[in-house]
Amino acid sequence: MKRLALFLGHLIFSQVLFGQGLLFQNDDVLELVIAGDIRAVLKDRGNSPSYHPFILNYENNGERVVLPVRIRARGHFRKSEQICYYPPMLLNFAKKDVAGTVFNGADKLKLVTPCQGDEYVVREYLVYRLYNLITPKSFKTRLVKIIYNDTVKGKQSKPMYGFLLEEDDQMAERNKSVLIEKRLIRPEQTQADDFLTMALFQFMIGNTDWSVQFKQNIKLISADSMGVPSPVPYDFDHAGIVGAPYAKPAQELNLASTRERRYRGYCITELGAFEEVIKKFNELKPVFYKLYSTTGLVDNVYKSKTLRYLDESALPVPEDWDRQCGDQRA
Repeated sequence: MKRLALFLGHLIFSQVLFGQGLLFQNDDVLELVIAGDIRAVLKDRGNSPSYHPFILNYENNGERVVLPVRIRARGHFRKSEQICYYPPMLLNFAKKDVAGTVFNGADKLKLVTPCQGDEYVVREYLVYRLYNLITPKSFKTRLVKIIYNDTVKGKQSKPMYGFLLEEDDQMAERNKSVLIEKRLIRPEQTQADDFLTMALFQFMIGNTDWSVQFKQNIKLISADSMGVPSPVPYDFDHAGIVGAPYAKPAQELNLASTRERRYRGYCITELGAFEEVIKKFNELKPVFYKLYSTTGLVDNVYKSKTLRYLDESALPVPEDWDRQCGDQRA
């Protein structure tokens, strides 16, 4: 009996450890049905939205797995009813309810939902996958297809794409790091190679909607609470490569559209500092292109347009650098 108890204890411990990352170890589209008073969430978009009770279910090996979950609206720009019909949502699980499921170990998961067409959600999901190819200091995602079952109105939505985002602390733990949340950090105080990798990536995808010092769409992680942090970006819906119809660059940047690039890192007058990062990006170019050329998630027109956009992403020549070397406070 003692051996059996030890074996079962080891098995359960192993499943818990494995389960923490199980959701993001599979690239298959996870089909979710979310049932409850969906209108209650859609109407509750204030500064302090409440959680609402729902039932989430999905299929696993031919059987339905049914889980209780509490859901509230989240986000900033996309939470606005004037911008998005469905706001981004936060799924709050009780860990005892998700033990042994694909959500094992989950606590509060961000769900990115369609705003003005789920094709833009898919495009943003591919941007996360693109950054995963560059560095493990990035958020993992899981593409989902969602059906909202409005139990009050007795209606179901059509299936739509969304994606789940790895939790902040699990991303940090995976990188043997902790989150840095209270310290005021300027870009120059971050790990230089990680910052340049991130900043060049943001330039490549045409994203100016970020800031290190204001922690705008950036998480900071470090080996310990006083270490030199590394920036980890998220929220790419305003990137030119996504092309969301609601996305506009900040007026202060004087850009015609999000498709126009602007480097927003701290000023580095010696472009040789980018040499290693550019070399790494060039080496990864075949897998960047393969991600888009082989996916069945976007149409051929978008594929061609995106590959051309990536081809045009070289850093500006030195005479244009003063104009491109933007102030992140803008």
